[in-house]
Amino acid sequence: MLTKDLLRVSRAGGGYHPQFAEREHRPLAARVIGTFADHVGQPRADLEAALAALEPEAGHFKLVRGFAALCERDAAFETQAAVPPERARRVAFEAAESVGVVTESDRDRALARATDRLGLDGETDAVDDSLYADREARQILVDFAPRWSPDELLEQYDLSLAQTALFDAVEVRIRSSEPKALVSAVKRLGLMYEVRRAEGETREVVVTGPDHLFRRTRRYGTAFARLLRSVAKTASWRLEATVDDRGTERELVLTQDDVSVPGVDPVAEPTYDSGVEREFAARFSALDLDWTLIREPEPLAAGASVMIPDFAFEYRPAGTDTDAPAFRVYFEIAGFWTPEYVESKLAKLEDVDDETLLVAVDASLGVGDEIEARDHRAITYERSVRVKDIVDALRTYERELVADAAGELPDELVPEADVVSLDDLAAEHGVSVDALEAVTFPEHDRVGRTLVRPAVLDALADRLDAGQTLDEAEAILDDYGLGDTSAVLSRVGLRVSWEGLSGGTLRERDG
Repeated sequence: MLTKDLLRVSRAGGGYHPQFAEREHRPLAARVIGTFADHVGQPRADLEAALAALEPEAGHFKLVRGFAALCERDAAFETQAAVPPERARRVAFEAAESVGVVTESDRDRALARATDRLGLDGETDAVDDSLYADREARQILVDFAPRWSPDELLEQYDLSLAQTALFDAVEVRIRSSEPKALVSAVKRLGLMYEVRRAEGETREVVVTGPDHLFRRTRRYGTAFARLLRSVAKTASWRLEATVDDRGTERELVLTQDDVSVPGVDPVAEPTYDSGVEREFAARFSALDLDWTLIREPEPLAAGASVMIPDFAFEYRPAGTDTDAPAFRVYFEIAGFWTPEYVESKLAKLEDVDDETLLVAVDASLGVGDEIEARDHRAITYERSVRVKDIVDALRTYERELVADAAGELPDELVPEADVVSLDDLAAEHGVSVDALEAVTFPEHDRVGRTLVRPAVLDALADRLDAGQTLDEAEAILDDYGLGDTSAVLSRVGLRVSWEGLSGGTLRERDG
């Protein structure tokens, strides 16, 4: 998906038509990719100037910027400076205050004094260059590994443009050659939907958008974009959407002739400095946790230098808004044993401020106590880091976050919907599902991971009977937006009996 400022649509005839890339734009896509490749090692400002020079030939500046936005996902920028810029500014401004900068010579004196304080032995130019080296325009493009060929970039651009156009949809209607896969994707994304009969035996899946909720949520717009990617993977499909275009409803139509999914792997395999890191990352990533493992996050300020932790763990409970800031715990594996390395590591840990940092320490180093004395949690290991030890440490932070979130919730909640999943309710309030444990719901019963009004359960009890097939029961549950089949059937006194290959049949529960 592109940012909305890069959306290109035509509103001719009252419609809403994305302006897709054409075959004639392939050379332009190739030049954008080449421009990134040619500017490795150069400042972002130079790259952006070269890209801007391509805009006149494109016919529309948003096309170049759209290609560039996709390419930038495969580009790595970093700040390169002799002194961390924040530290350079702080020391320089302190020196300027003591000098009283008015003239250029005063500025030179202040820089010279700051250089001395930073211990750079007269390298005034290095301090001057460092002052604003972290500005975006001065960041250096250090790596560019494009996923896409020019043809694939065109294909990805069209998909991303269509996803952006769907962001403000209020209703999406889809017909697909693989309807079961479509419904599965809709359910997985937690979207509200119904299946309608269209022409002949055709079924149309109608997905309700955010204007049918009590408030518009970014999560729904993002989910529509993700749904399009699933739809576009099928052989034959047609999507019609009603889009809220700044207060005017317009119709958007997409088919397999408009959008497809590039057949490339979107994420490269990370590389690791040691087998200990590689093994830990593989075992941790296999767990189903609300913590996301990030390889080599952004550097941390550590005095006059920087520290790049091996990993970061980001906590964002399932179902919560992905745009909300995540709680982050940094993780460093200290496994190199030379005395010089240990001393350097301890010095950097000493200077890391205001960050939550876990450190896994090789037991043979014998510095666990020193690390804990620096207000960081030390976890010792031999040969490999025990995932359980790290998870236990993360659970401590998780319990604190859940407790804080729960403390901000009222004692009672009364959702307006007759049926609402705990995941959706937690997302609405920006908390984890665990934070809802202490909340009571006076007008709803908990059925599995769903809140259901008793009247709905009574209606289901009247419609569900022993002897019905499981397919019939699930169709009835779909009418009420219920998907936790086993929990609902149990609540109304029924169970599923499996009889060979003939499918499931409802039976009275024993006892």
